[in-house]
Amino acid sequence: MMSSLFKRFLLAIALVMSSLAFVNAQEEGHEGEVPGKHGEKEGFNVGEMIMHHIKDEHGWEFAHGVTLPLPVIIYSQERGLEVFSSSHLANEAVYNGYKQEHGKIHRVNEAGADDHEAKFIDFSITKNVASLLLSAIILLVIFSSVRKGYLENKGKAPKGLQSFLEPIILFVRDEIAKPSIGPKYTKYLPYLLTLFFFILVNNLLGLLPGAANVTGNIAVTLVLSFITFLIVTFSGNKHYWLHILKPTGVPLALLPIMVPVEIVGVFMKPISLMVRLFANITAGHIIILSLLGLLFMANSMAGAGTSLAISPVVIFFSIFLNLIELLVAFLQAFIFTLLTAMYIGSAVEEHHEADHGIGYEGADAH
Repeated sequence: MMSSLFKRFLLAIALVMSSLAFVNAQEEGHEGEVPGKHGEKEGFNVGEMIMHHIKDEHGWEFAHGVTLPLPVIIYSQERGLEVFSSSHLANEAVYNGYKQEHGKIHRVNEAGADDHEAKFIDFSITKNVASLLLSAIILLVIFSSVRKGYLENKGKAPKGLQSFLEPIILFVRDEIAKPSIGPKYTKYLPYLLTLFFFILVNNLLGLLPGAANVTGNIAVTLVLSFITFLIVTFSGNKHYWLHILKPTGVPLALLPIMVPVEIVGVFMKPISLMVRLFANITAGHIIILSLLGLLFMANSMAGAGTSLAISPVVIFFSIFLNLIELLVAFLQAFIFTLLTAMYIGSAVEEHHEADHGIGYEGADAH
């Protein structure tokens, strides 16, 4: 237990130190770029730094000046398919009639103004998409190794990565799927495992400096919630739909009120899943980056002495919050998967009459 806590503490320190280096690089890059009203250097903009970290973009910036260009893929009827590097659009440059502003690509005319009549579809590989592909590769590599371990160690104790992941897999099966869904859990276990490890891996990747904020992107959490919504909707048995459309024990006069409430509840469940994951992950990133930004704000406004004086406090709280974020990475994956399993369980649960004290064995005997 102590060894595990010590490793987490060292990892948190490493994350804070690398985050400080990342934020410092951002400050050095942006400092002096935008003049103030009287020509002097503008102070460090912590809000801009935070938004730059959590939003999606067409290039993957690991630190200021170190950017991996990503492919821009655009389709329009008049031009067909166009593919080029996002580096052509850096620093608000115009390339092939396109310009990037605030992370979005716009078509411009010969005068350089936005061409609002131009219609095109943007299929670009953005930072979040690249991170999604990276997490998919990581998951494939990890579970291919685990599968190989199971094939080679049949009847033997698990080894290596297999021994690390097996307790987590069994936890999802025994503590989430079985209690929440019941006897039909095997049908939904692959989805629950995929959901849990996908969210967990992307949560952990998002803690790295310069990494993409995938699970803090509401479009990603929307898709995950929508998949859950589809599974619940198409798995619902007649008792599930009767409970929504004709609740038992409700007076006839109250049905016009209760039925709309139940229908709204069907849609509110995936919406709550979407918002919960997005808000928790994004809030954690904003708090940590705000704390780290205090150092550079103090340096810009009051000098290096003040920055040095408050740095121990900021670093202490940053390490503490990084430890919390490591816990939250696991916790949010667990909560999303648990709620998904509960919603599926409510949809597939069979209707049971009062057993009058007869247990499962007695019911089977009858």
